[in-house]
Amino acid sequence: MLDQATGRLDGKTAAASTARRNRTILANAMDYAVELGLLETNPIRALKWTTPKVSSQVDRRSVVNPRQTRALLEAVRAQQPSGPRLVAFFAVIYYAGLRPEEAINLGRDNVILPQQVWDEESQQWRNPADDDDWGQLHIRSATPDAGSEWTNDGSPREKRQLKHRAEGDSRIVPVHPELTRLLRDHLARFGTTADGRLFGGVRGGELPTITYRRAWIKARQMALTAAEQASPLARRPYDLRHACLSTWLNGGVYPTQVAEWAGHSVDVLLRIYAKCVVGQDELAKRRISEALLQD
Repeated sequence: MLDQATGRLDGKTAAASTARRNRTILANAMDYAVELGLLETNPIRALKWTTPKVSSQVDRRSVVNPRQTRALLEAVRAQQPSGPRLVAFFAVIYYAGLRPEEAINLGRDNVILPQQVWDEESQQWRNPADDDDWGQLHIRSATPDAGSEWTNDGSPREKRQLKHRAEGDSRIVPVHPELTRLLRDHLARFGTTADGRLFGGVRGGELPTITYRRAWIKARQMALTAAEQASPLARRPYDLRHACLSTWLNGGVYPTQVAEWAGHSVDVLLRIYAKCVVGQDELAKRRISEALLQD
């Protein structure tokens, strides 16, 4: 039974993460059988089993650069009818490092944008974002796609607290001026859904996962070369979050600050993005040389 749970239907070994997860599920099910009195002991936990090693590090090849990201966003915008509605959705993942389930649950009250000001010279309202003012996102909850058979109300998504956070915890993420402009444009053009969320389907209601996944697949086909499409580069929308956090780290933002914005602990952040931080070794060598030259 353990071999079946940790293998594939074709008889080959499953991926390490899948094998570990399925073994845990099976062991928990047997624990429950013991609680019910159906078994005296848990046979799964008595078996000797070597835990497969799972790499938690982000593959550097999956991280897009700013030029590639802007090309992908334009490819999303070109898709009708849903594409224009999804540009800001993908943008908050890339520029603010949100998880997709956090971006989908983003409401108007979570977004703090610089207020427009009256320009006496031009006699019109001006966006402070044009002057590089930053906004904020107040992230309070997420709605992961659990499947309608696993939620209490039958909806495909379930509203929960932030990942790795206690109920009621929140975090604040800065809004880059480029993202501010995209959010302003989105709100002016599409407004919000009936329940106040920024992103919804073309016909209203919740944004379906399949909608933004299909749009992303097509955007990769439109914006990337054949070699890039065959690579892990931005294969999933989640890779935009990896690109965001990698950009912050490589830009010199302190890991403690990046971890706070991303909703990670510092040790998890550095372990996951170890391969994506480039150029730091040369900087470290230069600092060591400068230190040794001091009297």
